[in-house]
Amino acid sequence: MPDSAAPPPAVPRVPEAVHRRRWAILAVLMFSVLIVVLDNSILNVAVKTIAAPAPIGIAATQSELEWAINSYTLVFAGLLFTAGLLGDRFGRKRILLVGIVVFGVGSAFAAFSGSPGELITHRAVMGLGAALVMPATLAIVMNIFERDEQPKAIGIWAGSVGLAIAIGPITGGVLLEHFWWGSIFLVNVPVVIVGFIAMAVLVPDSRDPSPGRLDPVGVLLSVIGLVLLVYGIIRGGELADFTTASVLLPLLGGVAVLIAFVRYEKRSDHPALDISAFRVPAFSAAVAAIALVFFALMGVTFFAAFYLQSVRGLSPLESGLLILPLAVAQMVFAPRARLVVDRFGVRLVCAVGMVLVAAGLGVFALVDAATPLWALAVAFFVQGVGMAHVMPPVTVTVMQALPREKAGSGSAVNNTFRQVGGALGIAVLGSVLSARYRSGIEEHLQGLPDGLRETAGESIEATLGVADRLGPAGDALIGPAREAFLDAMSLTALGSALVALVGALVVARYLPGRLTAPAVPPQRSPDAAPETVREGAQDEAVRGGAQEEAQKAAER
Repeated sequence: MPDSAAPPPAVPRVPEAVHRRRWAILAVLMFSVLIVVLDNSILNVAVKTIAAPAPIGIAATQSELEWAINSYTLVFAGLLFTAGLLGDRFGRKRILLVGIVVFGVGSAFAAFSGSPGELITHRAVMGLGAALVMPATLAIVMNIFERDEQPKAIGIWAGSVGLAIAIGPITGGVLLEHFWWGSIFLVNVPVVIVGFIAMAVLVPDSRDPSPGRLDPVGVLLSVIGLVLLVYGIIRGGELADFTTASVLLPLLGGVAVLIAFVRYEKRSDHPALDISAFRVPAFSAAVAAIALVFFALMGVTFFAAFYLQSVRGLSPLESGLLILPLAVAQMVFAPRARLVVDRFGVRLVCAVGMVLVAAGLGVFALVDAATPLWALAVAFFVQGVGMAHVMPPVTVTVMQALPREKAGSGSAVNNTFRQVGGALGIAVLGSVLSARYRSGIEEHLQGLPDGLRETAGESIEATLGVADRLGPAGDALIGPAREAFLDAMSLTALGSALVALVGALVVARYLPGRLTAPAVPPQRSPDAAPETVREGAQDEAVRGGAQEEAQKAAER
C-alpha cells in the first residue's frame, strides 16, 4: 500500500515533561486510590469486633454496622457529581489534595469514636474526602496518558483496587490482634501524610478550560433520594417487614426524589449528571455493569466477614488472608485485561467476567460450617479473575466516551455507579440476610425476656453475644444461630449470583463487540512539548489549533 494511504500519527496531547514521568504519577495516584479503598476493606474485617460490647467494641447493631459503611458510601456517591465538576473547574490536583486532607481528618476522629452514632458521623466525613479524591485520580490518568495507552493505565488503576483489598483485611487483622478497633482508622493518618507529600511533588494539574456552572439542586436531590431509598431498605431488613409505614415512606419518597432528580437534570443547562450520555447503549451498559457487579460483590463481602469469624471461628487476620486470592487475581489480571479485549472484544470478555463473578458468589450458597477453606479461597480467586476482566474494559468504555476535558465528570459517573451499586448491595442483601436470619432464629428465642429476645434476633453476632451473657444456659443458642445464618447466607448468595448474571446479560446485549481501534501512537521528539504550555493544564483551544494545523499539514 502506498505510504500516502497510511494514517498520519496522532498529535501528542500530553506535554513531554508530563509524558516522561507518567508512570511515576500513576503510581502516586494508585496510592491515593489504595487509601480510599483500603478503608472499606479494613472495616469489613472489623465489623465483628466493633459489634462487640465495650471495652472491646462499641456494641454496634447490625443496622448501625451497615450505616457505618453506608454513611461513607452515600456521602461519597452523593457528592461525586459535585467533586468531579469542582476538579474540572478549579484543578484536579487541588481537589485531590483537599480530599486527602479531609479523609485523614475524618479517619483520626473515627478512630476515637465513643458510640456508633459518632462512628457513622465521622465515616460520613471520610466519605466527603473520598468523594473529592476518586474522580480526580481517574481524570488525571486520562490527562497524562495518550489514548492508545489509556486502557493499560486504567487496568493498572483498577488493579490498585485489588491491592487495597489485599492490604486492607490483612492490615486490619494485624491491627486488631495487637491494638484496639480504632487503630484500623488511625493507621490512615500516616498514609495520608506520605500520600499528600508525594502528590504535591509529582502530580501535575489539569482542568476544563470551559467548565459549566455547579448544580447544587441536582446534588441535593441525588443525596436526599439515595439516603431515603437505602434507609427504607435497611429499615425493612431490621423489621423483617417491608409493608410498614416506617419502611414504605422513605422507600417511595426516595424513588420520587430520584425521579425528580432525573427530570431536573434533563432540563438543566448545567447538569451535575449529563443524562444524554446514557442514550448511548454502550455507555449505559458499562455503567450498569459497574453498578451490578459491585451490588453483588459488596453484599457478599459484608456477610462473608460474619461467616468466617462467627461461624468458622477465624480471627480477623485469618479472615483477611483468606480473601487474599481475590486481590491477587485482580492485581495480576486487571493490567492485562486490555490484551484479552484486543483479541476477543469487550462484549465477550466482560460477559465471561460477569459469569465468573456469579460463579464465585454462587459457591457461598453451598457452603456450610465444615466447607474446606481452600474451596473458599478458590471461590474468591474466581471472583477476582472475573472482576479483573470486567472493571477495566467497562471503565475504558465510560471514560473514552467523553471528551478529555470532561474527564472529571466521566470519572464521577463511573465512581457514582460503583458506590451506589455497592451501597444498595449492602442494604438490599443485608436486609435479606437480616430478615431471613430473624425468621430462622426466632423460634429458638422464645424463652428469653422480651428485651433480650429482640436484641438476639438482630444478627448472629447479637445472638452469640446474648448467649455469652447467659453463660452455660446460652450454649443452646449457638448451634441454631449458626444454622440460621448459613441458611440466610445461602439465600443471599443466590441473590448476589443472580444479580451478576443479569449483569452478564446486559453487557452481552449492549456492549460493542470491539472498542474503536486505537489511534496511531503519537510521534514525539525532544521538543514536542512547547515550553509555553503549562504541565498538565494545556489550554484546549491551543491544543485544538495545533491538531488542526497538523491535520492540514498531513493533507498537504
